[in-house]
Amino acid sequence: MVEAAGRRRARGGGGAARRAERTAVSVETARFIERNIPNFEVLTTEALEIIEYNAETVLEEIGVNFVNNPAALDLWRNAGADIDGERVRIPRGLARQLCSTAPQSYTQHARNPARNVEIGGKSLVLAPVYGPPFVRDVAGGRRYATMEDFRKFVKLGYMSKWLHHSGGTVCEPTDIPVNKRHLDMLQAHMTLSDKPFMGSVTEPSRAQDSVDMCEILFGKDFVQKNTVMTSLININSPLTFDDVMMGSLEVYARNNQASVISPFIVGGAMAPVSVAGTLTQVLAEVLAGIAYSQLIRKGAPVIFGAFVTSIDMNSGAPTFGTPEASHVTYGAGQLARRLGLPFRSSGSFCGSKLPDAQAAYETANSLNMGLLSGVNFMLHACGWLEGGLVSSFEKFVMDADQLGALHKFAQGVNIDEEAQALDAMREVGPGGHYLGCAHTQAHFKTAFWRSETFDYKPFETWDEEGARDSEALAALRVEKLLNDYQQPALDPAINEALNAYVAEKKASMPDAFM
Repeated sequence: MVEAAGRRRARGGGGAARRAERTAVSVETARFIERNIPNFEVLTTEALEIIEYNAETVLEEIGVNFVNNPAALDLWRNAGADIDGERVRIPRGLARQLCSTAPQSYTQHARNPARNVEIGGKSLVLAPVYGPPFVRDVAGGRRYATMEDFRKFVKLGYMSKWLHHSGGTVCEPTDIPVNKRHLDMLQAHMTLSDKPFMGSVTEPSRAQDSVDMCEILFGKDFVQKNTVMTSLININSPLTFDDVMMGSLEVYARNNQASVISPFIVGGAMAPVSVAGTLTQVLAEVLAGIAYSQLIRKGAPVIFGAFVTSIDMNSGAPTFGTPEASHVTYGAGQLARRLGLPFRSSGSFCGSKLPDAQAAYETANSLNMGLLSGVNFMLHACGWLEGGLVSSFEKFVMDADQLGALHKFAQGVNIDEEAQALDAMREVGPGGHYLGCAHTQAHFKTAFWRSETFDYKPFETWDEEGARDSEALAALRVEKLLNDYQQPALDPAINEALNAYVAEKKASMPDAFM
């Protein structure tokens, strides 16, 4: 079934597919960000060299655990590592040598080639929130997420100009059995959007399902020769690589699909409280994880990941948007660039329960940190609430709106003759104004970034219209985007094959909610 669908796609579909493409409404998506601004570097060369040396010491003397995975231990043993039970001690320099075969950048293909993204170098690709079991909106409050909520988020992501990527588990649909929900989620990304997306990592067989469904969507040969998924592989910090995540990594690496190798760090709980100590552990874990991906398949695309936050020592809750998290993220970006690898970190992080002032402050700190630290793939770029427990519809559109400001800032400062505006100054002269001059008339539409969510009206107008706050305005925008949504065209033969695959897989196993 998979190969047959791939052959149908390769021929370009039939007349029905072409008619659907002609009648589909095109949704504007900005090209991924290409920075024309410098990265902010917080660490000196001496500091970086100390952290790199210490990370190699951790790998050589302390080692990392690869649990419940005898095949991984065999691969490491054959590569020259010392194996003691499930502990893998990696000789100094070996992990870095293995990492050298990973590509510095790669293209992730979307089913709409106009939405392809480049990950690495000066690029920044923005993807939505990932993983929350709860959702929140002004109408229903906080509640467990459903598959209908998931589909709404995918539609909002598709309609959002500044999001380049559809993401993965934008919320966890708890009304679908655990062993089957990945099929519905993947199908939603594939059919309700034509942006790039992520695969499942909750069990190796589900990663394989992700590859199989992509072979239906793109064609088997295309998938084996190109990267069509970038998926999240979390390390069980500190220094532990479990068989579930590593099994999924193995599937993706073997099939030429990209993985984000990402420590999951709460400083003071899963890593030392010091910035230098945390960075040492992050680098050690990333080196071991990426090296393992290259043992599976040399040249498999990977991303240096770092999800790092600190902890409130009174309550034990994670904190976001803090100076310490910024220091770690800036430093991790420098370490990733010295390795020549794409970098993932940051997002719309906050600990607030509502899309309020706390959420705005923490999110602004986190988003700007990501832009300036050189992040290439930013997961959680919009929608994150309550420390990642909640996907918020209103915050999703508020954050997505602010991503436009990142695009504008990343353009840098234009200094060409037109931007110098001397003709405008000559035209206006002393005591005049620029509102009607030729230079303003030529550029006013694009000169300034403008929010599509904020209220810029005079107080009297705002008051007459109901004195709506940001959350209320965002709720209106959610409603508008969902009402305006039109599904992107898809070859009916491919759609039919996806339906058949999902139905067959679901019928092959009983429901499981654990």
